[in-house]
Amino acid sequence: MTPEISRFKGMSVREKILILFLALSLISLLITGMLAFVTISRIGNYSEKSLSELGKDAVNDSTVALKNEAEINLKRLATDQAQITQLSFDDTAAEIDILAAQAVSLPNNPPFIPSTPSFTRNNSPQNPLSGTVVFIAPGSTATPQSDEYRTLAGMNDLLKAMKDADTDLKATYIATDSGILRMYPWTNKHEATYDPRIRPWFENAKKTSGTVWSGPYVGATDSSVMFTCSRAIPTKYGTWVVASDVTVETINENFDSLMLDSSGYAVLVDSEGNVISSPDLSAGNTKWNEAFQTKNVFNNSNPEMVKIGRKMVAGESGIDHFWIDDEVYKGDIYIAYAPVKSLNWSFAISVPASHIIEPAVETGIKIDIKTREISENIDAQTTLMLQVLVGLFFILLIVVIMLSVKLAKVITRPVELLRQGTVALGKGDLDYHLTIETGDEFEELAHSFNEMARDLKQKIEDLRITTAEKERYAKEMEIAKEIQDNFLPEYTPKIPGIELAATTLPAMEIGGDLYDFIPVQKELWGLTIADVSGKGVSAALFMALCSTVIRVSGSSEADPSVMLERANQLIYADGRSSMFITLFYGVLDPANRKFTYVNAGHNPPMLVRGDPICVQTLEEARGIALGVVPEVKIKYSELLLEPDDLIVMYTDGITEAFNPEDEEFGEERLMDYLKIHRNDPVQGIIDGLVDEVRRFCGSRSQSDDITLVIVRVK
Repeated sequence: MTPEISRFKGMSVREKILILFLALSLISLLITGMLAFVTISRIGNYSEKSLSELGKDAVNDSTVALKNEAEINLKRLATDQAQITQLSFDDTAAEIDILAAQAVSLPNNPPFIPSTPSFTRNNSPQNPLSGTVVFIAPGSTATPQSDEYRTLAGMNDLLKAMKDADTDLKATYIATDSGILRMYPWTNKHEATYDPRIRPWFENAKKTSGTVWSGPYVGATDSSVMFTCSRAIPTKYGTWVVASDVTVETINENFDSLMLDSSGYAVLVDSEGNVISSPDLSAGNTKWNEAFQTKNVFNNSNPEMVKIGRKMVAGESGIDHFWIDDEVYKGDIYIAYAPVKSLNWSFAISVPASHIIEPAVETGIKIDIKTREISENIDAQTTLMLQVLVGLFFILLIVVIMLSVKLAKVITRPVELLRQGTVALGKGDLDYHLTIETGDEFEELAHSFNEMARDLKQKIEDLRITTAEKERYAKEMEIAKEIQDNFLPEYTPKIPGIELAATTLPAMEIGGDLYDFIPVQKELWGLTIADVSGKGVSAALFMALCSTVIRVSGSSEADPSVMLERANQLIYADGRSSMFITLFYGVLDPANRKFTYVNAGHNPPMLVRGDPICVQTLEEARGIALGVVPEVKIKYSELLLEPDDLIVMYTDGITEAFNPEDEEFGEERLMDYLKIHRNDPVQGIIDGLVDEVRRFCGSRSQSDDITLVIVRVK
């Protein structure tokens, strides 16, 4: 019986009794003295606790309410702005469709003089809003006298009308395959090298049957970042493209008008995660004829931001919040997003959580200050009462110590006797007898101690006998393994034109797998690999029987079918244990490079040959295992060998090896390994394959015997 382990390690029983009495006296004193103290302190503590909890509840409720309201407002704001953005871009696309419809009719009607005049870049009007600008791109063959040039003048009034009707547009214009451009309002900011035909908005429109929006780019007339909506029109003169520009500044102004306050930050993201509109998006040093680079949400270092970006690109709507810590802001931030469906874009607005809960934080600070003032007042009143109780405590403590010392001597005498007994037992004196006559639990404990000593003495004797028996069994198993090893070939034979290697690894001390190299008539060799049913000693003994039968049957017969019939008859005749053996047996003729084989229920070997490498299983000449039925007839199959052919014979300990996840190594992994290591030395292939299986199994122990025989034709 094991003594209970005390929590007061390093102390004697006498010291523990003394501490116990002191603790009891202290508790009694506190209970008595605190009657008056508790009355005051409970009121103070209750007031302090109530005020503190009330303040916390108020702050928490306010925070939750503010967050919930902010989430609703942000989600509604994101959805509304996404719809407004979609309507704005859809309206522009519709206006382009109207402009395109009007332009289609111009080539089929006589040219007419518009009320809105045209000016060249070198001939400026008094007011740019009073006319359009027209110019011909460098390298163009068009002239002001051409019919197409005069016909395009009919678009002046329509371009002006569209711009006047939609104040969000920066400009409206039409360009042609011949290099003519008409734009409203008039401007002379285009450089002499400007050619509208090679601009993305022109080229993209020609590839699309309807309206198309460009990505953000730097305008040719100023440094504004803008989008262009365009549509191609087939005419008898070639393709015309009508277009209009919307600047990022205009989009941001529309976003700013819907912000809750200055803390909001709105962005527009395209279908690939590129930020195409944000308050800090500008051309920078990018010129009009250079590619404009913008940020991408997937390149953000914050994984939460990347996750939200994926949702936005997927067309989802919702609201998320996460923690950020960078040079600009540190804290929780809310982001609401909604899709701009017709454009496959997404709108998002972000607001710092600290801004949302700021009123609740200020209220919490005020409550904390007031709570501390009340707590300090209560603490001052209770301190005086505590000083009185401390004086009474020391008086009672002296009395208790004197009584505890006297009582401890009486109680701890049996404990000392028990200690002496455990010391004697620890030194090996199992005949030590303990005598305690107190009539209480100590006497029962002494009785249990004496029984424990007797039982321990008996257990030691039983352990000595068991250990000797185990050592004898281990020695017998070692001898059995040595005998079994003698049944396996001591070395691999040297066969001209053949490279040969083999190994076997039992799952237990002894196993049931076998392999052999049997010299047959003249220069022939019988190669065999087999797996006995079961494991352990019975499988090993049956393996020894089968090994002898197979060697005797194979050494005198070059026909593997006949050898198999003879071996089965002998094994079946002695099969009183109802055990059987799976066997693959082949006769190797190295001179004629021929391999004749039969398979009695064994894993079919693998043949690796060719360039590119091909791995196939030798499925022919298969039959039932030996020792199951009295007669087995299997017609052999013949394989003509080629240089560099590799024949891999194995037992199921390879393919049926399992890892901790119960996954099987399987034939596919075996084939993959053989393809990679086909040109390694055969012994290297075996060693590497065994290591590969062990790595696959990991911490899981070997479940079956592993045996390998590999033949390579040189």
